[in-house]
Amino acid sequence: MPVFQRADLLIPRQELLPLWPVVACDQFTSQSEYWRRTAEAVGSAPSAYHIIFPEAELGTHEEERIMAIGRTMAEYLAGDVFRSFPQCYVYVERTLQNGAVRKGVIGVVDLEAYDYRDEAKTPIRATERTVVSRIPPRVRIRSGAPIESSHVLLLCSDGKKRLIEQIRKGEKLYDLELMQGGGHLSGWLVDGEEADRFDERMAAYMAEAEDGFCFAVGDGNHSLAAAKACWEEIRRGLDPEAAAAHPARWAMVELENLFDPAQQFEPIHRIVRGVDTGKLLAALGKKYDRGGTPVLWYTKTGGGILRFDRDALPLESLQRALDEYLDAEGGSIDYIHGEDVALRLGREEGAIAFLLPRIEKDALFRSIASGGALPRKTFSMGHAEEKRYYLECRRILP
Repeated sequence: MPVFQRADLLIPRQELLPLWPVVACDQFTSQSEYWRRTAEAVGSAPSAYHIIFPEAELGTHEEERIMAIGRTMAEYLAGDVFRSFPQCYVYVERTLQNGAVRKGVIGVVDLEAYDYRDEAKTPIRATERTVVSRIPPRVRIRSGAPIESSHVLLLCSDGKKRLIEQIRKGEKLYDLELMQGGGHLSGWLVDGEEADRFDERMAAYMAEAEDGFCFAVGDGNHSLAAAKACWEEIRRGLDPEAAAAHPARWAMVELENLFDPAQQFEPIHRIVRGVDTGKLLAALGKKYDRGGTPVLWYTKTGGGILRFDRDALPLESLQRALDEYLDAEGGSIDYIHGEDVALRLGREEGAIAFLLPRIEKDALFRSIASGGALPRKTFSMGHAEEKRYYLECRRILP
């Protein structure tokens, strides 16, 4: 059974599209005003906003909100909200803030082929270590839900660009500006013979994958983990034949190519506070300074370089060392997007900034295959506004 395949998709009617897509639920978690503006823009109109639960709003009337999400999904299915497109993919182009166009294809993945644990040897693996405590809230939302939408971004390592880039566009399904600075999004139907050709290329790509490792979850891993947990609960009550056919065995994702020029990985820097910075640097230098990849550090009084093994991403060694030191000596660590912000915070009293280098694309799959999922907060795939917006839906209950 193919790991990534076409599905029966639901697309909102054309007149509903302007207010339908909203950004991934795990974005702007500390900026409730973003979600307030979204709610005001949408109002009572049909929208993905009414069938997701933004993390910024968790903890407030959760049970009522989850029940309302289920009722709204049922109303949307019963009403004149969706257009149906059986057994297809959707090819998408997302114009980002810098003008680059990021390409992708919407399909579904077999949750039996996904494992987020560090030692996973499945075709689909997490890029970063999963925080198990973040899964239950998503499980509560998905359990019993009749449909799914998705903000999961799945990566293939297709340096030959023979998968997504070779798709021939079919019927245009949508073409719109995304709210609150999300850029432009267009989507085209891929079905019939064109979908067959894509499936043939996909089979060849998977057959050549080293160690059976075909796809890495670049964004939305905790949501995919929740889908896996829900499926495992459903599967307990099914015989093998019913389990093979059940729609909840599959989860919708957008597949993107790691080697797409528009795919930019931004490092996430570290700020350590509440430590003797000289003592910390001495411990790091003694244990991990080995003449490899440089990591810059800055404090109020100056800066310098630490070097880490060439055979590993430098963050793996640095994060391990920082965790060990802070467990023993105390202090705190924060994760910062943007070099300028990290430098400013590192020059505060009692703080030190570690500036991580950008991850080389050809090292990502290799590092995961050899050492398992990377430390949490290793990298970011673009800015918050550039994350996936919910648009396509599909039934996940028979």
